[in-house]
Amino acid sequence: MTFLWPPMLLAVALVPLGVLVARRIDERRRRRMAALSGQGWSSGTGGSGRSASARIADRIPGALTFAAFVVFAIALARPQATVSLPRVEGTVVLTFDVSGSMAADDVTPSRMEAAKAAAKAIVGRMPPGVVVGVVAFSDSGLSIQTPTSDQATVLQAIDRLGPARGTSLGQGILASLGAIGQAESDTPAGYYSNRSAEPTETPSPVAPGSHDADEIVLFSDGENNERPDPVAAAQTAADRGIRIQTVGIGTAAGTTLDLDGFRVQTQLDEALLRQIADLTAGTYQAAADLDPGAVFGALAQRLVARDEAIEITALVAGAGLVLLLVAGLASMARSGRLP
Repeated sequence: MTFLWPPMLLAVALVPLGVLVARRIDERRRRRMAALSGQGWSSGTGGSGRSASARIADRIPGALTFAAFVVFAIALARPQATVSLPRVEGTVVLTFDVSGSMAADDVTPSRMEAAKAAAKAIVGRMPPGVVVGVVAFSDSGLSIQTPTSDQATVLQAIDRLGPARGTSLGQGILASLGAIGQAESDTPAGYYSNRSAEPTETPSPVAPGSHDADEIVLFSDGENNERPDPVAAAQTAADRGIRIQTVGIGTAAGTTLDLDGFRVQTQLDEALLRQIADLTAGTYQAAADLDPGAVFGALAQRLVARDEAIEITALVAGAGLVLLLVAGLASMARSGRLP
C-alpha cells in the first residue's frame, strides 16, 4: 500500500493522544460529580466484583472506537493499492530516425519536422485501447517513451526529438522490438491472454504480420550507414510476426547538407523502406501522402492485465465507519449509552 499524502500518517499518533485527553476530561468530570454529591472519589475503575469476561466486554466498545479513529487517520493519507486490471489493448511504437540527415530541408520546413507532424497526426487518430510508445535512433537505438495511452505524454516525447548523429535503421528496429517486449512483459504470468508466448533466445519464426496486436511505425529517409543490417533487423521483426509500417521522409532528388563542415548529398532511399515494409507484411507510405488512420487499420487488440495504483480512501474510510458503528451498537447493548 502506498499513500498520496504520506505526511498525514502522523495523524495516527494523535489518536492515542486524544484518548489520553478524553480520559483526563472524564476523570475531571467524575471528580466534579463526586464533589457535588458529597461522596468520595477514587481513580480506580471500580467493578472489582465483576467477572473478568464482563470487564473485557466493557472495554470492547472503546477498543473498537480507538481502532475506528486509527483507520480514519490512515484514510487522511489517501492510501493506494496496486491491482491488476484486465484490459484489451494494442501497441504501436513510433520509431524516429533522428540522424543528421533528418535536418535536411528538401521537405518544408525539414525532414525532422515533417516526421514529427506526421507522427502527431497518427497520435491524433489513436483509437481507444491503443498504447503508443516512442523510440528515437541515430547510430544507436534509444527508447524515450514507454507505450502509454496518454496522448499528451506521447506528443511531448515527439516534441523533444531533434537531429543527432549517424544512422542505424537496424538498431532502431531492434530497440522498437525491445519496447514492445517490455510492454508485453507487464502482463503477469499465468493470467489468461491471447498474446504470443514470451520470446526466447531463439524464438520460433512465425508468419509475418501474425502478431497483429503490435506494430512499428518507422519514420526515416531510409539512409543507413551503421550496423546492424536493417534488412536483418526487419527479418527479426518478421520472424516475431510484428509488422513495420514505414513512412518515407524526404525526396528522391534530395539535397546537399552541411554536417560539421562536410557537404553531404542526402536523399530518400524509398527502395529500402519498401523492402522493410514488404518483408514484415507492412505497408510503405510517403509522409506527404500519409493516411494516419491506416496505421491502425490492421492493428488487433489483445487481453492483458496492467498493474495500476487505485486510490482506496473511500474503502478505508468506510471500514472505519463500520468499526465506529459496531462500537456504538456494542456500547448501547452493554450500557445503554454511546462510548
